[in-house]
Amino acid sequence: MDLEKRPVEPRQPEGCLVVAVRLPVRIVALVLVVPVRMAWDALVVGGRFLLDTLLRPLGRALLWLGRVLFVWPLVGLWRYVVVPVGTALARLGNVLFVVPAVWFFRQVLTPVGHGLAWLGRGIWAGATWAAAGIWAGATWVARGVWAGATWLARGIGAGLGWVYARVLTPVGHAVLWLVRYLVVVPARWLYTWILAPVGRAAVWCVGALVTGIGLAVHWTTRVLIVLPALALWRWVLAPVGRFLAVLAREVGEALGHAWRIAGRISLAVGRFLATLMRWIFVEPVRWVYRTVLTPVGHLVRDAVLRPAAEAARAVGRAGRQALAAARETVRQTRADVRRALFGGPRERETVSRREPRPLGTRTLDSSTTALTKD
Repeated sequence: MDLEKRPVEPRQPEGCLVVAVRLPVRIVALVLVVPVRMAWDALVVGGRFLLDTLLRPLGRALLWLGRVLFVWPLVGLWRYVVVPVGTALARLGNVLFVVPAVWFFRQVLTPVGHGLAWLGRGIWAGATWAAAGIWAGATWVARGVWAGATWLARGIGAGLGWVYARVLTPVGHAVLWLVRYLVVVPARWLYTWILAPVGRAAVWCVGALVTGIGLAVHWTTRVLIVLPALALWRWVLAPVGRFLAVLAREVGEALGHAWRIAGRISLAVGRFLATLMRWIFVEPVRWVYRTVLTPVGHLVRDAVLRPAAEAARAVGRAGRQALAAARETVRQTRADVRRALFGGPRERETVSRREPRPLGTRTLDSSTTALTKD
């Protein structure tokens, strides 16, 4: 429960309202926050104790159990079953599919593909030669057709030009003169002397009407809505808001101050209770352990446990020696019975495997010829 160190800010001038609100708010906040802070500190200490003594060992045990029940079997299954089976299947698939497929591709598909490519190149060359001939013939025919069409188009253009120059041009001039003096000039006069003045008057009347209505609506809205709302904001809402802001700020500062004071109180109470528990339980238990249980334990260890352990070790050694002697006796008896019933084992002549056997000198008695053989 370390106290937070905050930088000291310069004090601002405060009014009488702030001073009047601060003291009762801080007193009430301190009275309300001290039990909450002490309960919070008690819960924190209990939670840490529960975490260190129960939850963390339980979590480690569950982690070890999960590793034993799930991770190690899965690792063993993967390492000793899945990987060997997968390797065997991969080798089998390589032998059954990959090697035949590679052989079929190299020995069958590749020659067939080369033959088809050669045939395709021949067909493409023939098709190219035929297309070039067809294109040359089509080009010659198109040139002749284009020349004829050009000559015919020039003749038609010359006829149309003569008709336009001799017939259509005078008629067009007459039609334009009639349209100008029968339609354009009257319409321009009507727009200049009738429609434009009437439109300007109508626009001025509509503008004046809209301006008057706008001024009326503006002043009505200002008088009926804006000025009352401004007066309500300036003389009611703003003072109430400032008062509520001061109150909220003081309540927040009072809660923080009360929380820090409650922390100090809780720390002092916790230290007092820890000291009390230490002197009531821990120190007596430690004194009993040091002055009573430790000497008694040493006495029991030296007077009872060590002699008992030595006696047990001696009995164990004697028992092991007796069992070894009994086993040796039984073994010797079994060997004697076997020797009496079946005889001793045949002694084998030891022959050195590294050196050849010495050969005796040849004499008349040991001759192997046909004349001297018995």
